[in-house]
Amino acid sequence: MKIAVVGAGAIGGFLGARLSLAGEEVTFVARHRNLEAIGAHGFRLIEADGREQVARAVRAVQHPADAGPQDAVLLAVKAHQVRDLLPALRGLFGPHTAVVTMINGLPWWYFHKLAGPYEGQRLQSLDPDGALAAHIEPERLIGGIVYPAAELVAPGVVRVIQGERFVLGELDGSRSPRIEQLAAALMGAGFKCPVSRDIRSELWVKLWGNLCFNPISALTHATLEDICRHAPTRALVAQMMAEAQAVGERLGVVFKIGIEQRIAGAQAVGAHKTSMLQDIEQGRAPELEALVGAVVELGRLTGTPTPLIEAVYATTGLLARTLASQGGRLAVQTS
Repeated sequence: MKIAVVGAGAIGGFLGARLSLAGEEVTFVARHRNLEAIGAHGFRLIEADGREQVARAVRAVQHPADAGPQDAVLLAVKAHQVRDLLPALRGLFGPHTAVVTMINGLPWWYFHKLAGPYEGQRLQSLDPDGALAAHIEPERLIGGIVYPAAELVAPGVVRVIQGERFVLGELDGSRSPRIEQLAAALMGAGFKCPVSRDIRSELWVKLWGNLCFNPISALTHATLEDICRHAPTRALVAQMMAEAQAVGERLGVVFKIGIEQRIAGAQAVGAHKTSMLQDIEQGRAPELEALVGAVVELGRLTGTPTPLIEAVYATTGLLARTLASQGGRLAVQTS
């Protein structure tokens, strides 16, 4: 398959390098030092067990049009960065190009092809002016959920921390030939890649933890393990998850695991800094709307109270705004 990976960060690099090593025709859409490093040396992948491989056959371009139409486009950027790629992203589209959103949090397309009273509703927190829906047709979209943890340790170099599972799902729950082909390509690259007939419920299981652990870690500078082991923050997480579960169930979401099981899974990851904490430490804009703001919006849409989620959303939003206005970053310095 011809596959473009938009975003050569930790997850994008992991995906693109493995797919290229498995024989797929991979092009990264990248910028700055990543673009230069990939173009000069390929993409270096350090697996969780320490094995190293270099995907030398990958291409890297700055402008999507230079790659041309693809069979599939994997969006592996932060949720709020997709807008910055429009309309140039269309340079990757042919008549049958699939676009896979491998993005944390709720996607802007959540209500597309979702039967029920909210079908076609636009999430204002994610796509306020409809630009995303206008530039990326719903029929192109495939939902993707990212479970691995990895880090970009240098331009064109990714270290895998743990995991190799990605879940795919058509927005209407169908099992299409294109999703079977894409899942087969990912499995051929060594990934676990189940195809879900209920991608939104799968999204909520991942989001369930992210909407709590990410902002709490950004506010407290604590790791997943720390948050879970500290009784007051563990209780706060459980209460926020209960609020979110009530919202999701109003939308027909089925939660197949319990709150304590989800918290235990996060604790098992150990002393891991969430992506939002890493963003705060580096002075980058956090994925606040996709991870938290959209849940607040859905709570209001469905008439479901979310007082704790709203409080954490407000305080984290102020932190992000303060750092942005002052051009700063915030990290705990060890002595």
